[in-house]
Formats: sequence, structure tokens, C-alpha cells
Amino acid sequence: MRSGSWGRRGGCGSNPARRQNPLEYTTKGMTVNTPALSFRSKNILAPMVRVGTLPMRLLALDFGADIVYCEELIDLKMVQCKRVLNEVLETVDFIAPNERVVFRTCEREKNRVVFQMGSADAERALAVAKLVENDVAAIDVNMGCPKEYSTKAGMGAALLSDPEKIECILSTLVKGICKPVTCKIRILPLVEDTVRLVKRIEKTGVAAIAVHGRKKEERPQHPVHCEVIKAISEAVTIPVIANGGSHDFIKEYTDIEAFQQATGASSVMIARAAMWNPSIFRRDGLCPLKEVMQEYIKYAVRYDNHYTNTKYCLCQMLREQLETTQGKKLHAAQSIQEIWREYPPQITPKMYLLEWCRKEKHPQPVYETVQRSLDRLFCSVVTVAQQKYRSTLWDKSKKLAEQAAAIVCLRTMGLPEGKFNEGENHLINKRKRESQELLNNKAHEDDLLVEASHKRAHVTEKTTDFSSSDMPQ
Repeated sequence: MRSGSWGRRGGCGSNPARRQNPLEYTTKGMTVNTPALSFRSKNILAPMVRVGTLPMRLLALDFGADIVYCEELIDLKMVQCKRVLNEVLETVDFIAPNERVVFRTCEREKNRVVFQMGSADAERALAVAKLVENDVAAIDVNMGCPKEYSTKAGMGAALLSDPEKIECILSTLVKGICKPVTCKIRILPLVEDTVRLVKRIEKTGVAAIAVHGRKKEERPQHPVHCEVIKAISEAVTIPVIANGGSHDFIKEYTDIEAFQQATGASSVMIARAAMWNPSIFRRDGLCPLKEVMQEYIKYAVRYDNHYTNTKYCLCQMLREQLETTQGKKLHAAQSIQEIWREYPPQITPKMYLLEWCRKEKHPQPVYETVQRSLDRLFCSVVTVAQQKYRSTLWDKSKKLAEQAAAIVCLRTMGLPEGKFNEGENHLINKRKRESQELLNNKAHEDDLLVEASHKRAHVTEKTTDFSSSDMPQ
């Protein structure tokens, strides 16, 4: 199976055969080719309520996941949302009338994120799919969730007893949007009934079907029925994605292939094993949990993930360690600052400045960066509390220039290098020591660039009436 390694990597008809080729559609008189998402030989992050938010999805991609599903989002909630470009976070946000962000995504996952919805109505499902289709790689319909909140509304596993509604929803989506459509089901009490249903689903033109190898009344402690998934895989020609192996099979990366072979599936979808440690997707083996949690926190801060959701996901990773002193402190945390004090990530100046603004109830920092044509160097201005700050130095990357501007702002406000208080000095000192080692080894990772900006920002200035047109050329 294909996977990565630890580090960042950076007119549609209903004919299922077309899903394997570039999709063609017309916009403003131009024909645009978009590669269709393939569901063969993939390791996939499963949709998980409260877990499959943006930080977890990006972290799974970092560790080698090929495709990531968002958490199930209900159609009734999504149709009320407004699509908003968040220029500060560089995200696309779908915002409810109460201003809550229901779904957030970004450019990095655009070609690999599958939007999963809960729906029992074909037209409403199509409206949601049209709302999000330009920002995701595929659309999935949840037809396997056994929870009452889903089934009592006719969604999730309740659909398994209504094949006509399944066919209507999926056919409407396949014909109505230009992105692949998939669904996720559980197995029925009888194998032959499950195979009959899956064959009917295949005829709708879906690109793949994910199968959780348990019946709707079974729970994780019950054995996964690999033989049923295998029977499904042999009965249809579309990719079958095997799900449900965390308890019996998947403890480390090498187990993923074993589960695929046992089920005869095209791909494997991982839920709880990935929730416990998303480095399960890493070909070279699991990373220490503390490092994984630190990386998760960095994404949570970067993308303004609500601290309650951040805390929930970290608690799922800790599991039995929740009863330790550190685990209890995490469980009691009431802010992102309290969380990262227990599991401090490698904090950048931009992260510190962002959190300071939130703490002081200021708007989020806004960075304006220009590139000098003469030598291709960058200079950035950051606006905080209606004041503008920049470094006098020009840097070789946009990212480094923004970090330098953040340092200027922090130092001007009396927060040298981002220290909130003296109790956090050891974090800054630790980063300096680590960066010096990287410099000695001539490393070129992002953290080296950040530390280089720390060292070079000794010549700084505060600017109160600065605009991009005033930048030195």
C-alpha cells in the first residue's frame, strides 16, 4: 500500500468508469481538467465525530495518510452555512448563522479531503454537496452510523433498511456534482443481503464504498467480519475500503496491509488506531505520543481550533494516561495556553503573537508581505491592534519574513521572543539550543528558518503609518 513518511509533503455523467479519469467541466468558456481522486491502494483516515477536524486531518497527512475524511456533518446544519474565505488563517470556512465554524478546510488538503455528510434527503444532500464541492476532493454519505442521534432522523444505519432511499440519494449526487461520490455502510445480518445492497449501490455510479465490517448493533469489542468485506470486494468492481480493524488487526503500520489482505479490499480506512496515534500511517513506525501531541497542538493553534475540541482529541490520544498527573491537568485545562503548557510544542513567534491577540481580545494579526524584484527577497508588515510592525531586514522566504515581523511586534510590546511570562523562559531557551544544533548540522527545516529570524531580528523598527507601497525597494 502507498504511504508516506514522517514529515510534511508537502460535464460529469453517472458512468463510474469516468471517475478513474480526469473530470472535465466548463467554467467561463474554458474546459478545466481536474484529476479524480482514486480510492485504490490508499491508507485513509476514517470519519470520526469530534476527531476529524482540520488539525487531525493535516496531521494524518503529515504522517502518510493518502486520503482524510472529515467528521460527519449533518445536512440540515450545513445548508444554513455561508462559505467564507478566511484570509487570516488562509482557510475556507463554512459558518453557521450563530457564527460557529461548522467546517474548516485549507488548500493543502483540498485534493485529499472527503466531505462526509449525514442525510436522509436527496435534494438536501445535493444542496450541501454543491456548497462544498469546489473545496473538497469527494463527497461521502454516512450510511453506517448506529448512534441514535443519526438513526432517529432516518440517517446513518437507518438507511440500510431503505435501499430505495439509498439509491435516490446517491444517484442524485452522482448526477448533480462533478466530484466523486462515495458512501460508508455497515454490514447486514446476512451476507447475501449485504452483497445485494452493495451491488445496488454500485449501479448508482459511486466511485467507492467503505464497509465497516460490523453489524449496526455490534460495537468495537465485537470481532470485525473480514469474510463479509471480502465477499463484497469479490462481488463488485468499484474499490471497496475496509474499515473496523483497529481492535483486531491494526496496532502498527505493518498491520494495515494484513487487514487489507484479510478483507481483499482495495484500501484500508483507519479510525480508532489513528485517533489514538495518527502516526499509525507512518511507514517507519509509530512516533512517541508526546511528539505527536505537540505536532497536533501546533495545528490546533495555527488554525484556531476551539480548545474544547483540541482537548478532546488529545484526551483520546492519552487514553489510560489520563489518570496520570499530567493527564488530569490536561483534562482540567480551560484554554489552549493551559494545554500547551502541559505538552509544549515548538512555538513560533507567530503562534505566540496569535495567542496574545486572542488573550487580549484583539483582532488576529494580519500580515502583508511583498517580494523585491531585484533579489527576490521578502519583507512583511504585521498589523496588531491598529499598529504596524516590520523588520528592517529582507528575508529569503515569505514565512521567515512574517516570523521576523512577529518578533518585532512582540519585542516592541515587551514580550521578547514571545514570552508570556517568566515561567515559559525554558521553552524559548530550549528552542535556541535545538536551533543551534540544527545550524551546526546545516539543516534547512522550517524551524531552522524560524530560529534564523530570531537571530536576525536584532535590527528592528516599529511603524505606525506603514503601507506596502512604502516598503523599501
